[in-house]
Amino acid sequence: MFAVMKTGGKQYKVQAGDVLRVEKLAAEAGEKVQFNDVLMVGTTLGTPLVEGAGVQAEVIDQIKGEKVIHFVKRRRKHGSQRTKGHRQQLTLLRVTDILEKGADKSGVKAAVGAGSVAGAPAAAKPAKKAAAPKKTEAKAEAAAPKADAGAADDLTQINGVGPAMQKKLVEAGITTFAALAKVDPETFDAVNVKPEWVEEAAKLAK
Repeated sequence: MFAVMKTGGKQYKVQAGDVLRVEKLAAEAGEKVQFNDVLMVGTTLGTPLVEGAGVQAEVIDQIKGEKVIHFVKRRRKHGSQRTKGHRQQLTLLRVTDILEKGADKSGVKAAVGAGSVAGAPAAAKPAKKAAAPKKTEAKAEAAAPKADAGAADDLTQINGVGPAMQKKLVEAGITTFAALAKVDPETFDAVNVKPEWVEEAAKLAK
């Protein structure tokens, strides 16, 4: 029985006993892996994959492919040329079994490319959920000053009191007209309060 499987962006027609060189897999020599992207098994054609099918293989070794020469030449007055060599990292494996059904229950580790990080998306989701309570706390903290601001009076309604002076009054503990009306300008040292502010605050407090 033969199967057509896909790995590393390439398709391979395989049968038990075949030795393949595929794009590097995250597996050690002697480890057994399973390819679940099976496009065809015998006469069964997938749409696009054959459900429940799998190709199992044993990793023989991690190797490098033949050296490929890459030559670049720029045809200009002051042109340049460069030669680079590259050897692709590959995994040598032997196909041991072809499963028509039940591959999802075989218990064999799925073949994963060396560049992939299995489980990374799953680890990111709990981080988002853990961050949610912080946002809730931040909203609660942001809501607290609003409640205080609602209880305070707008002291800038008093003639001569601007935003800067209102800030100083609030820092001194004066947030309402009634509180300002009780201030004694001669003995109050925190802020230079004018007597006319006290009189106007007393009127606004009523």
